[in-house]
Amino acid sequence: MKPKTPQVPKLGKSNKFIIVIVGLLLLAGLFTILSPLAGDDKAESVSITKIVSLFDEQKLVTVSVDDLTIVAEDTEGNKYKATRSSTDSIAELGFYKTGNPANVTIEDNRMNKLIAGIFSSLIPFAFILIVLVFILKQAQGNANSAFSFGQSKAKLNDKEKNKTTFKDVAGAAEAKEDLGDVVDFLKNPKKYSKMGAKIPKGVLLYGPPGTGKTLLARAVAGEANVPFYTISGSEFVEMFVGVGASRVRDLFKKAKRSAPSIIFIDEIDAVGRQRGTGMGGGHDEREQTLNQILTEMDGFEVDTSVIIMASTNRPDVLDPALLRPGRFDRRVVIDRPNMQEREEILVAHSKNKPIEKGVDVTSIAKKIPGFTGADIENLLNESAILAVKRNRKDISLAEMNESIEKVSLGPQRKSSRLNSYEKKLTAYHELGHALVGHMLPHCDPVHKVSIISRGMALGVTWFLPTEDVKLQSKQKFLDDISSLLGGRVAEEVFYGADNITTGASNDLERASEVARNMVTHFGMTSALGHMVVETRKNVFLGRDLGESKVYGNETAQVIDQEVRTILDKAYAITKEIILKHKDLMDKMCADLLIKEEFSEEDFAQYFVSAKVKIPVKIGVERAKD
Repeated sequence: MKPKTPQVPKLGKSNKFIIVIVGLLLLAGLFTILSPLAGDDKAESVSITKIVSLFDEQKLVTVSVDDLTIVAEDTEGNKYKATRSSTDSIAELGFYKTGNPANVTIEDNRMNKLIAGIFSSLIPFAFILIVLVFILKQAQGNANSAFSFGQSKAKLNDKEKNKTTFKDVAGAAEAKEDLGDVVDFLKNPKKYSKMGAKIPKGVLLYGPPGTGKTLLARAVAGEANVPFYTISGSEFVEMFVGVGASRVRDLFKKAKRSAPSIIFIDEIDAVGRQRGTGMGGGHDEREQTLNQILTEMDGFEVDTSVIIMASTNRPDVLDPALLRPGRFDRRVVIDRPNMQEREEILVAHSKNKPIEKGVDVTSIAKKIPGFTGADIENLLNESAILAVKRNRKDISLAEMNESIEKVSLGPQRKSSRLNSYEKKLTAYHELGHALVGHMLPHCDPVHKVSIISRGMALGVTWFLPTEDVKLQSKQKFLDDISSLLGGRVAEEVFYGADNITTGASNDLERASEVARNMVTHFGMTSALGHMVVETRKNVFLGRDLGESKVYGNETAQVIDQEVRTILDKAYAITKEIILKHKDLMDKMCADLLIKEEFSEEDFAQYFVSAKVKIPVKIGVERAKD
C-alpha cells in the first residue's frame, strides 16, 4: 500500500503574526552577533601612531577598522586597540594608501556597523507597525460583520454533496406523494402554467419531533436538483428591532437570484407565533420579522419560482395569516410511522450495520409502537454500541431487545440496591399493576414485569399494545385507571393501609389526569353530558394560566365529584381483582424476588397453571379482524 502523506496543519493568522515577529528578532540578533565588537578586552590600549608605525614596519597581520575603534594584531599574536577621534579622517591614517603590505588584512567594518545599527533601531518601529496593521485588520473585520449584521445566515446546501432523495426516506408514502407535486413543478413549471395552475408558494410540514420533516425537505431539494437554502426560525430574531426583517429580505433576495429554489425554515414557530398576545407591541422584533415573511410570501411579485418550506411540531401556535391560501396553503402531516413504516425505517437505518442473520425485523417493529424515525435510529445505534461492548461482530436480537427496553423504560440501575423489605414491596407493587391489567379486557397485554431499577423507577411493568390505535374508548380509559391503581392497592392489601408508600405517586398523578380529561375534555360523564368545560387556547402564558375556564364554582364541584367517582369505582374494581387472586400474587412474588424479571410468556404461564380464566383482550380481537 502507498503510505499516506502526513498532512501539515495550517497556521492561523495569529500564529503567522507571531512567527513574523520572532523571525525579525532573530535577524536582529544575528546581525548583532555577526557585527564585530566595539573592542577587545584582551587588547592593549595604545595610540594610533604606534599602530600606524607597526603597519609601516609590516609587523601587523590584521587591522580591523570600526567607526571610532581600531583593533590590530601583530605577527607575534599581540593585540592592540586605539580610539580614534571623530575629527580624524580614516583616509589619512595610512591604511588605505597604495602599496600596502600584501600580508596585512584590512577589515573595514564601518558599513556593517552602520547597517546593524540601522536595522536594530528599526526593529521596534517595525514591531509597532505590524501590531497596528493587525489591529486595523481586526477592526475592519468587525466593521464588516457589523455591516453584514442584517444579512441572512441561511446556508446553501451543495446539490451534489450528501444529496438526499425520496429513496433515502423510509415510510411517509403519503407525504412524499404530496411533495411530489412540488418537485414536478420545479422540474416542469411550464406544464402547470399552460394549465393555469399555480403551485403552492408555501408548504408546511408538521408533526411530532423526530418524524423526518427536515429530511423530507432535503429530499425535495435533492429530487428537484435546485438550490436549497436552510435557516432556523430563531436565527431571524435578534436583540435589535428590524434585524430579523432585514435578514428575511436578504434571504428572499438570494433565493430569487438563484430561482427556481427552495427556502426551508426549520422550527418556524420560533418567529411565526400568533400576533396580538400582549407580548410586545407593533415594535416587537418577532412581530416585525413575521410581517416581513408574510409580505415576501405574498407580495406584489409573482412567478418567482421560489418555494418556501417550513417545519414545526406546534402548528396550533402559528399565526392564522401564515396558514391562509397564498402562503402556507399546503400542509403536509408527518405522523408517527405505523408498523409497516417502522419496519421500512428499521431496514433503512440498518443498511450500514451488521445485523445477524435471522433477526425478524417485523417482530422488532411490533415492539416499538409510537417510535419515530429518530427513535428508531437511536435504537439501532444503542444496539450497535451494546454489541461492541460484548465484543460481537454483528447485532443480534438480544442487543435489539435490550436496547428497546433501554430507550422505552430507561437504563438499568443495577447499583441501586433495595433492602429486602423494599424489594418485596416493589415486587407486590409491580405485580399489582400487571395482574389488574392482565385481568381487564381493554388493557394492553403485559410484556414484562421487572423489579430492576430503571431511570427513576424502582420497578417497571411494561404493557405493549398489539396494534397501532388512534382512538381511545371510555372503557379503555377506565381499565387503564384501574391498572394504574393496582400498585397502591397491592401495597394496601399486603402491607395494610397504614404502610402504603410514596411509590404510587406517579401512578396516582397519571390516573387523576386521565379521569379529569374524561370529564372536562372528552365529555365521558353523564353529569356534564357532552359539554367540554376546559380548553387550552392560549399557548403563550403557560398551560395553567392559559386555560380558559368558562364555568362557575358549582360546575367545578361537579367536576371534582365526577373525577372522584371515576377513581373510586376503579379502586373498587382493582381491589376486588387483587383480593380474589391474592394467593397467586404471593406465589408470583416469591419467584419474582429470585428471577427479578418476568417475560410475557413467564407471566402468562402462572395463570395457565392456576387455571385462571383470562378475558379476551379487545385489541387482540381487533387485530384478528
